[in-house]
Amino acid sequence: MEKIRFFDVCEQMFASNNLAFADFSRICEYLFHATEIILEKNKVMNLTAICTDEEFIARHWTDALLTEKYIPHGAKLLDVGTGGGILAIAYAAARPDISVIALDSTAKKANFVSETAKQLSLDNLTAISARAEELSNDKKFRESFDFVCARAVAALPVLSELCIPFVKRGGLFCALKGKNGAEELEMSRVGIEKLGGKVKQDEKLMLKESVSDESAISERHIIVIEKNAETPKNFPRRFTQITKNPL
Repeated sequence: MEKIRFFDVCEQMFASNNLAFADFSRICEYLFHATEIILEKNKVMNLTAICTDEEFIARHWTDALLTEKYIPHGAKLLDVGTGGGILAIAYAAARPDISVIALDSTAKKANFVSETAKQLSLDNLTAISARAEELSNDKKFRESFDFVCARAVAALPVLSELCIPFVKRGGLFCALKGKNGAEELEMSRVGIEKLGGKVKQDEKLMLKESVSDESAISERHIIVIEKNAETPKNFPRRFTQITKNPL
């Protein structure tokens, strides 16, 4: 897709989903080049099932940026299970005031995000490879982030135990979920409280995914959890325990 067309689709998709950015052109410049890099790499590495620019704008960039409004100014942010770096790149591009760490257990994906950040000159984005349930026991990372997020990683009962230990008291954990978000949240409430969290909001949205097809709409849930108490030291558990016996 030509850059002019890319910018036009971004403008239409953002507007139809009630997104507005004062520095729209600067953000889209990053997103345009990031899309090229990701889709090219996707030919040899499984980063996304979405292979067209228009779908990428709607179902990745627009979807990711729906949550940008929840990120505090100057936040230290962690994207858990970053994969191809969609959330991390979108946030770093849209918010030069924040610092973003992209975390993935697969070294090749973390390295890809790191190299992409360098190519884009996104100086506020870095990436590391580690398992979330292990890294959150490191004093440098445990309860040290203002904002922790995850998208398309795991069911919320599992995701909460992986993510909440990273959040500092007063910080936020934001889970981007699809149509089953409300159901997952109900299954997670007890576990969230055990981990020191409190459900702040479940924002239900209908994501418009096409500039030409008005029927292309999908349900989204942005689940926001506030950290109001320290996570007990026995959490997170080993991954097999987390998945076999969610809180």
